[in-house]
Amino acid sequence: MAGMRIGARSARRRIGLVAAAVTALATSVGLMAVAQAEAAPGCRVDYKVAGQWAGGFSANVSVTNLGDRVDGWRLVWTWPSGQQVTQAWNATVTSSGSQATASNVGYNAVIATGASVSFGFNGSWTGANTAPSSFALNGVTCDGGTTTTTTTTTTNPVPGNAMEQVAAMQPGWNLGNSLDATGSDETSWGNPRITEALLDNVKAQGFKSIRIPVTWGQHQGGAPGYTIEAAYLDRVKEVVGWALADGFHVMLNIHHDSWQWISAMPTDHAGVLARYNATWTQLAAAFRDASPKLVFESVNEPQFTGVDAARGDQLLHELNTSFRDIVRRSGGNNAARLLVLPTLHTSGDQARLDALATSITGYRDPNLVATIHNYGYWPFSVNVAGGTRFDATAQKDLTDTFDRAHATFVARGVPVVLGEYGLLGFDRHTGTIQQGEKLKFFEYLGHYARTKNITTMLWDNGQHFGRTSFQWSDPELIAQIKSSWTTRSGTASADQVFSARSSAVTAKTLTLNLNGTSFAGLSQGSTELARGADYTVSGDQLTLTASAMTRLSGSRAYGTNAVLHARFSQGVPWRINLITHDTPVLGNATGTTSSFRIPTGFRGDLLATMEAKYADGTNAGPHNWTSFKEFDRTFAPDYAGSATTLTSDFFAEVNDNARVTLTFHYWSGARVTYFVTRSGSTVTGTTG
Repeated sequence: MAGMRIGARSARRRIGLVAAAVTALATSVGLMAVAQAEAAPGCRVDYKVAGQWAGGFSANVSVTNLGDRVDGWRLVWTWPSGQQVTQAWNATVTSSGSQATASNVGYNAVIATGASVSFGFNGSWTGANTAPSSFALNGVTCDGGTTTTTTTTTTNPVPGNAMEQVAAMQPGWNLGNSLDATGSDETSWGNPRITEALLDNVKAQGFKSIRIPVTWGQHQGGAPGYTIEAAYLDRVKEVVGWALADGFHVMLNIHHDSWQWISAMPTDHAGVLARYNATWTQLAAAFRDASPKLVFESVNEPQFTGVDAARGDQLLHELNTSFRDIVRRSGGNNAARLLVLPTLHTSGDQARLDALATSITGYRDPNLVATIHNYGYWPFSVNVAGGTRFDATAQKDLTDTFDRAHATFVARGVPVVLGEYGLLGFDRHTGTIQQGEKLKFFEYLGHYARTKNITTMLWDNGQHFGRTSFQWSDPELIAQIKSSWTTRSGTASADQVFSARSSAVTAKTLTLNLNGTSFAGLSQGSTELARGADYTVSGDQLTLTASAMTRLSGSRAYGTNAVLHARFSQGVPWRINLITHDTPVLGNATGTTSSFRIPTGFRGDLLATMEAKYADGTNAGPHNWTSFKEFDRTFAPDYAGSATTLTSDFFAEVNDNARVTLTFHYWSGARVTYFVTRSGSTVTGTTG
């Protein structure tokens, strides 16, 4: 996702997770803290390698006490092949040379007679991964039976600390349209150079992670080395270093290369794979020793030209496999670094999720993360086909997607990052979707992602947080987004209450979406409105009385006469605009297909959508499967200029010399009909 986008559109915790590689001194101190008990006369250990990959493995250990009750325990073994424990859960694991010691954590110190305690860990190996032959519990050899296996019957990867690290990345932010720009410089898509101050200010907004999309192709040499320009790599390392220094978790990827050259893999398999491998080999080496908070993402929104989805899944599996193997083999912190793998097109469709799940299961690597993107139900996301509202259909599209991601991955121990989210209409400007409907979408997305333990990363190509002003372009929107990270907010069926100036003032009712909150009050600025006299609340119905509407509307000038805020027991308030209007008046016009403006007296009303049909009732203009055209792409209101614009995109798909009936729908509920006829490049418009 970017301004120049190509194409359409509770974490399970491992308690007691600790780093295992510590000094011998720290080991001795740790052992002193273990409460010792009488030696158990017997024990049994079951040791199982649950998953193994190049240079790493995951193991589960179960200790059964065959003797007296144990109050405080430590289990000691010797590695036959020089392995090392790198991460652990449900125990504190320390190392000294080839000897490893696992000690209880607070909640599992007691092992009753006949009872068992289990813990797990991730480890590293070189050359061989021979299982330990003997274990000792509190100094007593476990000769009651020790079994070891190096295979697993589980169907899903066994997680290490991946779930916790991804949970710690919530919430996240995208540094879009900068290093991912496909021009010669990070400023080529209109954003200024990235500064430390920008990242400092993003951090101050409460974000815990930052995704840094990078497009490499225009900064690479040719075959066979595909060498990345040293200056460009140094610049990326500089920005990554600033982000890590700020305490961010950082996600670094291959971005628009996906459509620039990777998409050609079906017809240039060897060439694309060689270039992809060369790119990640260089990146893995460059960041080999970077903080574990740096996360690699194999490729952004993978896509392949001229093949069906099944073949695309196969090609992506090949890339993801190569990516994982290259990074793991590079050693250093890359041996256990979190690696993020996308679905084809980063889609949330079940078939695409299943394909990625199959890959992840086969890798047997506990430090893998799945990623998808979500820009909402497409008609709503761009305001086409009448998708003006965040209605039940748009909501179900969102919940179904997150439910599938949770069931396929999170519920099975594989974390999910929503690497990008927003609304596709934002690529033009944030006014494509009506403000209240927009706020309801973001309120619900943040809430539902939280319930499904999905970490979210807001796409921002500069349209949200000012890169030099460090201010939000829409404070109301970001307030709603931030609130959704921790709680729900009450909303309403609308944020606009319309009263026709040509009619008497009457009481007006809105339906409250309480979202688990309770209504707390209604105010105008610092003035609290009187319940009973100014408004009533019955269940989820908020009614503004006629007397309050009369007072608040004042002289009843066209437009917004008063701004109210409904408050709830939690979350952010809901703004309500009281608007006086009359039916808009349109005028006759002439123009061209490249510039056609309909004189419009909006008279306080606001344009929601437009239909276009030919005289025979068939749909006119782009997206002719629907009569409702795309807001801003084909038509747009110009309130300041008292005009409605029809774009060249609209006329490009209108039949010559055919009369088109336009129906303009306004947020007040008013509808106005207008007629246009295109003759070559000339356009005439009439009201009748």
